[in-house]
Formats: sequence, C-alpha cells, structure tokens
Amino acid sequence: MKAMFPFILVGIALLSSSPLAAQREQKQPSAELRGAWIATVANIDWPSEPGLSPEQQRIQFDSILDVLKAMNMNAVFVQVRPAGDAFYNSPNVPWSKYLSGEQGVAPEPLYDPMEYMIKAAHDRRMEFHAWLNPYRATFDLDTAALSPLHPLRALPDENKAEWFFRYGRRYYFNPASAKVRQYLNNVVKDIVVRYDVDGIHFDDYFYPYKENGEELEDYNDFARNPRKFNTIEDWRRDNVNRLIQDVSTTIKKIKPYVRFGIGPFGVWRNKDRDPINGSDTRAGIMSYDDLYADVLLWLKNNWIDYVAPQIYWSIGFPPADYEVLVDWWSQHTYGKQLYIGHAAYKIANNNIDENWNEPDQINKQITLNRDNPNVQGSIFFSVTSLLNNPLGIQDTLITNQYRTQALHPGMEYLSTVLPAAPQICKIKGTESTVKIAWNVCDVLNGAEMPYYYAVYRFEGEKVGDFKDPRHLVYISPYNDEKWIFEDQTVVEGEYYTYVVSGFNRVNMESFSSAPVFIKKTKSGAKKKRKVWGYLFRA
Repeated sequence: MKAMFPFILVGIALLSSSPLAAQREQKQPSAELRGAWIATVANIDWPSEPGLSPEQQRIQFDSILDVLKAMNMNAVFVQVRPAGDAFYNSPNVPWSKYLSGEQGVAPEPLYDPMEYMIKAAHDRRMEFHAWLNPYRATFDLDTAALSPLHPLRALPDENKAEWFFRYGRRYYFNPASAKVRQYLNNVVKDIVVRYDVDGIHFDDYFYPYKENGEELEDYNDFARNPRKFNTIEDWRRDNVNRLIQDVSTTIKKIKPYVRFGIGPFGVWRNKDRDPINGSDTRAGIMSYDDLYADVLLWLKNNWIDYVAPQIYWSIGFPPADYEVLVDWWSQHTYGKQLYIGHAAYKIANNNIDENWNEPDQINKQITLNRDNPNVQGSIFFSVTSLLNNPLGIQDTLITNQYRTQALHPGMEYLSTVLPAAPQICKIKGTESTVKIAWNVCDVLNGAEMPYYYAVYRFEGEKVGDFKDPRHLVYISPYNDEKWIFEDQTVVEGEYYTYVVSGFNRVNMESFSSAPVFIKKTKSGAKKKRKVWGYLFRA
C-alpha cells in the first residue's frame, strides 16, 4: 500500500450526468463489497494527528464511518499494525506512536481502539478487516524512539541480526527467519482470538520496494540454508509463502469464518517476463519479481480467501491499463473473491496521467468491474480522498454507483451449513408505518444461527426479483437482538409483500421466510391470508 502520499482537497464538486452515468443506474448490484482503506501510518487517515484524546479519536472515527455509511459502503480495512506497533491493547506489541505521539504509550484514559472500531463498524452493518503490515518494523531509523517492548529494542543484540535488516530508511522483519514467522503468526493469532474481526488483511509490502543502488543483504542467509533453491529470488518467495501458509492455517483453526485477504501491487508479472501467465503491461515494478509475492500460488493453494490488487492506474494508461489488469486478475482468481483497489488519491492529483482529471474516471472503472462476473467489489485508497471529495467523487458515488445499499457477496466454500430460515411472526401498524418481527425456530447448532438479516419488500401481493436492490429495504446490525423492522415508507391503501432471510458470518444467505401480504390501512396494517404455499429460495 503506497501509504505515504499527501492528499489535496479540491473544493469544487462535479456531479456526473453523462449517458454512461444513466446506464450505470440500471446496474445496481444486490451484493457487492464496497470498502475503503483507512491508513494510520503517519496519520494519513486516522487519527488526524497523534496525541488526540480518546474521545477525539472516537469522534473522528465515527465521523469517517458515518460518511461511508451515507455512501452505502459496507466494509472498512483499518491499518491496526502500521510499523511493528499496534492500534489495540496487546501484551506483546507496543502501542503505536500514531496514537499518542510516543510508541509504547497507551491512550489516556485507557481504551482499546480496535475494540471500539469493530463495534462502531458492526453497529453500522459494516465489516471490519484488520489490516496489518507484517514486515515493516519501523517507519524510520530512530531506534531510540522505539518502545522497550519492540523486538528491535527487546531482543539481545546477537538475535537482532537474524530478526531484522536495514534497507533504505527503515528496518524490516527478516522474512527468512523462522522465529520472525512464528512471531508474526502469533501477532495474527492474538488478534483473531481476542477480537471479533471479519478479516485479516495484508497489503503489498512483503520484501521492500527496491531502492536505487541498494541491495538486500540476505545472501549469507541464503548461503547458510538455501533449502534446495537454486536462486535467491525463489528462496525469497518461499520465505513469504511460508508466512502466508502459516497465517492462513492459524486463522482457519481458530475462526474458519475470518477471511484472509491480500492487497498486492496491481501487476503480478509483465508479459515480457512471463509470456504465458503475465499481463500485457510494462510496469516498472512487479509483485512476483520485485516484492517476492507469489499471489497466484496463494490463491491456487487456498491460503487466501480474496485478493484486492491495487490497480492504481487509469483506463487506457499505456504501461498499465486498468481495463487490461482487471481482465487479467479476473482470469486468475482460482475461485476466490476479487475486489479491485482504486486509486482515489490520484483523482485530480496526478501530473503524469491526465485521465485522473476526468470526473468520470472512477465511475468508468466501477462499471468495468460490474461488467466482469469475476469481480465482487471495490476498495478505495484511501478514505481521506473520499472525504475530501476531489472532482465530486463522493457525490457521484452516492448519486450513481452506490445509490442503493448492497449485501456482502457470500463465500460459499467457507460455509459448512446454511443459516436457518427465519419466520415472520408478528405484523403491526401505526398511522404511518408497518412493523414486522421475526424469529428463528429450527436451529440445530450454533453454525445455523444467522448473524444478520435482510428484509425485502415487494409492491403488491407477489414476490418479485430478489436481485433488484430496490427491494432490499433493511439489513439488520450484526448479532442484533431486536429482530424488528419498521417500514416508514408505506402508503395508505397499498399492498406490500415482505420476506426475511438470514446470513451467516461468511455472508451466505438462508432460504427465505414465507412471504406475508399486508395492506396498509389508515390506522395500521392488515395482514392478508396466505394465497400460496411457502416460497423458498437459496
């Protein structure tokens, strides 16, 4: 994740009214991941500066989520480990300096930011993915400012050479070290055990981005233990592979529903480097060759559940065309979900590619995504760019692409059993509303208990298209104990049909409830007798 770019606030919001925008309005999906990366390193997105009080931090985070919710976004990817530190209360990882201004210093008064953020997201029916940068140990070379808990300070000097290396202006955890892999695996394990996260997310930083004139000093490690690899490049990739496999195994042993995903650099390999599997691009950096991240292997081996490549170029950009790369990634998912990373930070802020001065660039990208059946959503880097609204991007998403709310796409291969079907059990009405309540009766085990519910409403006395998001009128908060929906948009004298379904932790939908047919009367609501048998759907 190129998380060090400054953002420019553009004061004029331009709303799109092009023919393309009109076409897009007809393609609102019922299920689609819509997320944003919230970067904490260098206080890029949140908190706005170190040293804010916990109350100020909470207010800022709530404000971000409220804007995203108003945009019908449904997921956040929050950087909880930016540089060997933590945005959560850990006995083994020091508090981040981007919270208090000094690494190792807890918020005062004490609170747990990640615990708060998860609840804030879930209360708004948004998934929370804990974004970790596993290998970046520091953000600069000032080791004296590190907490005594940081391994670069805590370890004996004779162990530091195995655990860390210096490259450029930072220190990194050494991917070749089995002890480092175990340490990083334990960091993930601690999060999954103690926090109700929906996903664990790694970005594009594996081995560091190359610095001109500087070599990685790991040749002695390779010589000592080449593990039958003939080249140091394959050996480096295997070092990363081992961490990814270990983390995947750990997550699934503890909470199989927690998704493990990667946001890699947008080009895996250029075609001139790999004529068979490479993309038709001329990128100066490649994930496989330069960062030693063999993402396709991780997908093939079921080590990750989704991939979110950072396709941070415009449509038609010759060295790395967005359209070409979306098509390439869509052909290499190996049955896993694909979300596209969009460069919101480049909107009206890129002197190399004039396409980013087009108000409709992101809209066109989302349209391309939706035309591809193997793309399940979008993630924007970063949230500050959406809040700043350059070229009216926030407005156009609200009025065009994200006009309706969307469910999360389900991951069938992670679901061992469908959730139990709910039953609508009570109908009430007031002068202006209709209220329905439901319950779940036939739950055989905990895995069948729905995690949240969706209410569909159809005009008249019939069931319509569940895939039309206009009929999706309510999504309940996660683990909500109040199974009630009050419809405030009904019209007196009209007939309506309501159906409820449940969803599990990996967003697989139950069979639906039997429909109920209701006439809105002047003083309340009148339930009609059922005119056909139970209607179920997967």
